[in-house]
Formats: sequence, C-alpha cells, structure tokens
Amino acid sequence: MSKKTKTPDNQKPKREFIFQKRNYILMFIGIGFIALGYILMSGGGSNDPNVFNPEIFSFRRIRLAPTLVLIGLGIQVYAILANPHKNKSN
Repeated sequence: MSKKTKTPDNQKPKREFIFQKRNYILMFIGIGFIALGYILMSGGGSNDPNVFNPEIFSFRRIRLAPTLVLIGLGIQVYAILANPHKNKSN
C-alpha cells in the first residue's frame, strides 16, 4: 500500500512564471525592432499606376528595414531561449 503524504497548507508549491523580467524586456525590444522595420518598409508607392516612383527601391526599404526585422526576430528567439534562472544564486 502506498502512503500519501500530506503537506501543510503553508507549504504549497511555489508558482512561478516561465519567463522573468529580463526575458520580457528583451521581447519588447525585439517587438520594437520588428515594428520599426515594418514602419520603415511602408510607403514609397504611387497613387497613379502610370507613374513609377523610384523611391520604392531606396536603401531604407531594401536593406535597412528588412535587416531591422531580422534583428528583431533574432532578439525574440534569444529572449525565448534565454535561461531566466542563470544569474540567480541559490
């Protein structure tokens, strides 16, 4: 027969979030990079389909904005995989 051990009410298991403050800060920074990249990517079109606007191929839209989005995604991956308990002393 197995015995069930009863734990006192004052010794309930401690509930803890999966991520800590550091992880959430990194996630918000990553979201900021992604949002900035998409904002920089917007615009450059023309209202008249017969008029070509070469601004659509600017450095900002072709190189800078996608780079910011990729950096933001990299920060998001790091924020999710970073160990929140690494710097805690036991």
